[in-house]
Amino acid sequence: MSDLLERLRGRGWRMTSQRRVVAQVLDGDHVHLTADEVHTLAVRLLPEISRATVYNTLGELVSLGEIMEVSAAGRAMRYDPNAHHPHQHLVCSDCGTIRDVHPTGDPLAGLPAAERFGFTVSEAEVTYRGLCPSCASARGV
Repeated sequence: MSDLLERLRGRGWRMTSQRRVVAQVLDGDHVHLTADEVHTLAVRLLPEISRATVYNTLGELVSLGEIMEVSAAGRAMRYDPNAHHPHQHLVCSDCGTIRDVHPTGDPLAGLPAAERFGFTVSEAEVTYRGLCPSCASARGV
């Protein structure tokens, strides 16, 4: 679960009405919105918010490490507010739906020492790809 609004308040981040609305739109479980989706939802809460403000706020939140950019193979970048909760992603190869997953085990354990080439590995990104139930059903799988 994202606690984005609480984290930003705890940092003393200047909470303008525009920034608050962007953070509200992003806050929650399994949130992986594109910048345009964030803007569309933000406009419902604050009609005067501009696309530029949304893009600038997203960029600032990424720079602060409060949200992560998630790539869905050839699709628009998505933004994940669960930056402080280790997890991986499950991505539908057809529609691009993204879900957070929390498999057991250490993803770094799967990389043998010989394959690390002397690197001190600090993190791993794992993306699982497949078909979501809707796309699988549509394909008859």
